[in-house]
Amino acid sequence: MSRESFQDLKPTVWVGKRGITNVMIDEIRRQLKDRKIVKVRWLRNTEVDPEEVAASAGAVLLEVRGRTLVLAERRSRSAGRDSRNV
Repeated sequence: MSRESFQDLKPTVWVGKRGITNVMIDEIRRQLKDRKIVKVRWLRNTEVDPEEVAASAGAVLLEVRGRTLVLAERRSRSAGRDSRNV
């Protein structure tokens, strides 16, 4: 998926005034398994550290624009190595 197509992607996770909670991280992980790419948006009065969210969710931070971030599922290195050796 190219960067231009991230604009067309609708946010599927909205962070409210409570900020990022464990439940929110679990939801991001669940959506990453289903969708591979997740767009997260948060309120103006909420402080969110995109790098911390990505690290907590075990994801790759693809893009941050304003109050929106895009995460992708982290690929397993060992799976890639095994498939090449077969």
